[in-house]
Amino acid sequence: MNRNRQLAGIGFGLLAYGMWGFFPLFFRQLSDVSPMDILSNRAVWACVLVGLLLTLRRQWPMVAAVFRTWRQLAMLSVAALLIGTNWLVFLWAVANRQVMASSLGYFLTPLVNVLLGLLVLKERLNRLEWLSVALALLAMVNEIVALGSLPWVSLVLATTFGTYGLVRKQLPVDAISGLWLETLAMLPVCGLYALWQARHGHAVFGGHDLRTTLLLISAGAITALPLMAFAAATQRLDLVTVGMLMYINPTLQFLTAVWIFGEPAQPARLFSFGLIWLGLLVFSGSAWGKYRQPA
Repeated sequence: MNRNRQLAGIGFGLLAYGMWGFFPLFFRQLSDVSPMDILSNRAVWACVLVGLLLTLRRQWPMVAAVFRTWRQLAMLSVAALLIGTNWLVFLWAVANRQVMASSLGYFLTPLVNVLLGLLVLKERLNRLEWLSVALALLAMVNEIVALGSLPWVSLVLATTFGTYGLVRKQLPVDAISGLWLETLAMLPVCGLYALWQARHGHAVFGGHDLRTTLLLISAGAITALPLMAFAAATQRLDLVTVGMLMYINPTLQFLTAVWIFGEPAQPARLFSFGLIWLGLLVFSGSAWGKYRQPA
């Protein structure tokens, strides 16, 4: 039974990270729609579809419980701001052929989590974790020196997603209810944006051809599906295994950027990736060693 449970967890993890890894291919199909328009439609349709899911699963009492706690609502609003910013920058990166930069950002996320643990949770780092952080910082310095600019796409994606994970970790709210509340919190901003665009003669939620409309609706669905698979994986696997599987997402994005989108793989950027990969290898070794230690 334990073996079957673990295999099922790995299957759910592969599904979740595989879907996230192929997001650039999906959202490239919407290249003629502005990133903020996609984000607005994504938030609305995800809210609607997850709301239907909550109804089918009869989980509305869990959502109602959150509304009775102002602290949880405030933290979910912060989480919504962070994940909304992450989605928007990712969509901009896809539209502007910066998928390799987004891949680097998601590779950086585990190391950002280590730094956040040090700065916010006052966790102590061992030598291997310090080494992994140092390699990540060296990679960023290389990006700045070699490419002549701050790698803001990578840094924003890593920082927002890492901080989002920290906020959600401290909230006793399940993944599905949390996603519905986060997308609900995005709706006022999306609504104001839609009204502003309407005054300039642009319809954010209408005026698209059938194919584009179906893709925008599907964007809401693919927001929820990998998150549900991820939640199922975390229930069946230890955190070390989940952490190892996480590298699938940015790896698929990196391969998509180079082999499918034809983004240039400059030697300087490959050196940055090499430093990050080495840092992740060191970090993974440290995490595995902690996991193997007897309690």
